Amino acid sequence: MPPLADSLKRVLARIIDMILVGVVVWLLSLAFHTTNYNVNADQVQSGKSLGQSVIAAILYVGYDTFMISRSGQTFGKKLLKMRVANLADGSTPSVQTALIRAAVLWLPFAFCCACVWTIICGGWSFFDRPYKQGLHDKAAKTVEVSTE
Repeated sequence: MPPLADSLKRVLARIIDMILVGVVVWLLSLAFHTTNYNVNADQVQSGKSLGQSVIAAILYVGYDTFMISRSGQTFGKKLLKMRVANLADGSTPSVQTALIRAAVLWLPFAFCCACVWTIICGGWSFFDRPYKQGLHDKAAKTVEVSTE
């Protein structure tokens, strides 16, 4: 198996992917009127926030699942020359494996605790030994490896 990917490069790749998908989430949220820029204590519109969370969850999970099951790489991972591989044999993850990985990473991100969950889930790779796995990698039995 190739060498494990650097944790800092993993974070940078994730930021690239979050920006790319985030722009699409924002545009679709505008189109479906699920964004709420009105801050008014007398008028709480929780349905709009939920709608934006649903759009975010579908797009982030879908993007990650599709890209990882196709080639093991998202756009950010391609740019930074790394890929996701099955821990057992180094192969590209199946759709099921990629879906498990994406769900663990993105569902809490979309519905409750975006920043905190991202730091915990992805940041886990900075301390995990011997495979530098994030919590999403542990759930799916995957690792991120360098393609250089």
